[in-house]
Amino acid sequence: MNHVFQVALPLPLLQHFDYLPPSGWQGPPPPVGARVRVPFGPRQLVGVICGHRSASGPIAKLRQAHAVLDQGSLFSEELWHSLHWAARYWQHPLGEVLAAALPAAVRDAGDAAAARGDFALRSLASGDPRLRVDSAPWQLLQSLQSGARSWASVRAQFPNAATALRRLEQLQVVERVVLDASPRLARIQGPPLNSDQQVAVAAVLAALGRFGALLLEGVTGSGKTEVYLGAIEPVLARGGQALVLVPEIGLTPQLLSRFRERLAAPVLTLHSALADGERARVWQRVRRGEPLVLVGTRSAVFAPFARLELIVIDEEHDASFKQHEGFRYHARDLALVRAKRLEIPVVMGSATPALESLHNAATGRYLRLLLPERAGFAKPPAVALIDLRRQRLREGLTELVTTAIGEHLARGEQVLVFRNRRGFAPVLQCRDCGWHAECDRCDRPYTYHRKRERLVCHLCARERPAPRHCPVCGETTTPLGIGTERLEEVLGQRFAGVPVVRVDRDSTRTVGSFERLLAQAQSGAPCILVGTQMLAKGHDLPNITLAVIVDADQGLYGMDFRAGERMAQLIVQVAGRAGRGHKNGRVLIQTHYPEHPTFSHLLTGGYRNFADHELVLRQALLFPPFSAMALLRAEAMEEAPLHAFFAAARLHLPTDTTLQCIGPMPASQPRRAGAHRVQLILQCAERRTLQAALSGLVPTLYAMPESKRVRWSLDVDPQSLD
Repeated sequence: MNHVFQVALPLPLLQHFDYLPPSGWQGPPPPVGARVRVPFGPRQLVGVICGHRSASGPIAKLRQAHAVLDQGSLFSEELWHSLHWAARYWQHPLGEVLAAALPAAVRDAGDAAAARGDFALRSLASGDPRLRVDSAPWQLLQSLQSGARSWASVRAQFPNAATALRRLEQLQVVERVVLDASPRLARIQGPPLNSDQQVAVAAVLAALGRFGALLLEGVTGSGKTEVYLGAIEPVLARGGQALVLVPEIGLTPQLLSRFRERLAAPVLTLHSALADGERARVWQRVRRGEPLVLVGTRSAVFAPFARLELIVIDEEHDASFKQHEGFRYHARDLALVRAKRLEIPVVMGSATPALESLHNAATGRYLRLLLPERAGFAKPPAVALIDLRRQRLREGLTELVTTAIGEHLARGEQVLVFRNRRGFAPVLQCRDCGWHAECDRCDRPYTYHRKRERLVCHLCARERPAPRHCPVCGETTTPLGIGTERLEEVLGQRFAGVPVVRVDRDSTRTVGSFERLLAQAQSGAPCILVGTQMLAKGHDLPNITLAVIVDADQGLYGMDFRAGERMAQLIVQVAGRAGRGHKNGRVLIQTHYPEHPTFSHLLTGGYRNFADHELVLRQALLFPPFSAMALLRAEAMEEAPLHAFFAAARLHLPTDTTLQCIGPMPASQPRRAGAHRVQLILQCAERRTLQAALSGLVPTLYAMPESKRVRWSLDVDPQSLD
């Protein structure tokens, strides 16, 4: 009888792979969830053991694993089952799902037991007869006799420190001591909670110890963070852990600062900008079970908590919680699945909740908590629409807006100017012959970046020098349209002497640049902030009294059925930056369509009024949340393979009339990086029916010869139809 490991590998393949134990392997089989290094073709890969079986027949074709890397599973029982659920629900290979849950330093065969971490080693004995004198474990143990040493210093001295540590831990002659290296500020007392905040905190605390989904719907500036803190403090006091998910790295520094000055426990962070070693250190500390708070972006939902008791999802509506490449999971939905298995509550906060969340609250799946008023003395800003059809524009701004900016600056206040398009101008054109600079791989105009004198395609990232003269007729080229770079230049000239701070992806590429830019505004001195949606989320800058939305028409007539929802959320979030302190706020919205229903709903009844009308429309059209949807995308350099792929795929779809197929049709961006892009929408009234259809379709897609000639993906619950 031969023992066989069943291994999930980080490959875009659905099946598991069988391997024999490593040469000389003795003892019981390694547990499910342990890593193993195996040969795969000419390569070596690190996979995860998903099961075992006994092979009584010929096994000559099976290859041996090279090494078992762990003595125990890297996944708790809850996380293991949650990841399996995620693989099934989002129809993705389990090997890649498991790999996504591990930091790169561990995933790539690093020592998980001694992942480069912020801990120290302390000896429990002066020696052990089972250790050979002068061996690496013996030398390491001797070095600890004079006192505890940090793991970093041990690694620097001993080349084989990880192997030596494993041996000493097997013999139980050393122990780890946690080092708290997270930044800490002096603990301060928070402001008193108002009655609505007290009710919300009480509801969360009442839910501790059982599963509950709580939707904290609070207007911008209503003090949702104070509710989070009020709920987290008791969790830490009883030795538990808390996870706080935020949509973007830019929100992390300010939130970390507030948490660290208020909580008497480590507050760690986890996001893509961290080095691999730091991510492994955080992963290891969370896994040890010490009381702490982890603040992170969507990938933090995979963290291997040992004592997780509360999950908070800030700005729960944000599309950044959805992964748009590879394993297309949604962090909010996976957090809910983990919470249900752990029997703990989830708090989802937003001033503009996703329509799915509002629908779940209306049907009783979520408990709705309201914060209808701004905290403290702050009042809602006054909002006014500016009809661009009756105004003369100067560099994208009306005279009314320019005058208002000057008035607020003269009073020593700050102004936010929002334009969700980076670069200097969206188009570089010749006004003589009509030529314009276009990316020939995407069939869309290049964006002109004047500071670098470059043309950049914001779809495929292709760049080229910006021509000063038209390549067709030789006349001077002209930038058309307004981007954040152009607004920065224009406002800097118009209000000389006042700092203009531009915050977009171009100005925040380097480490720490985002924090440095915001520090100018946090000082409270008069300034103008110009930026994209990076500025619209969660930042508390109390001296901003005027918010200007340069062009609110983007998204009002988009092809995506979510376009109106996204635009309404963005408008409300930008408006919410104004008047958060003691001074009154004002919002000016420039638009060519002031009579559009989105504006009328928002101005007459706020976001909730808009959402109620939008949900009625969604229900009439049977769009989510009143149906389940999946998007099958494919791209190829030629169109013929795409036609063949979708024709074959449709043959394997069930003929059930409850499953609606829309397409195949060109994507909203039909070409990207030279590839043609086509998509097929699959829609069904019942989620269970859609999942059953996908479970039958996906294995066929992997096996079809037509799939080898295209690059295809399946997006369950897509947040965008692009």
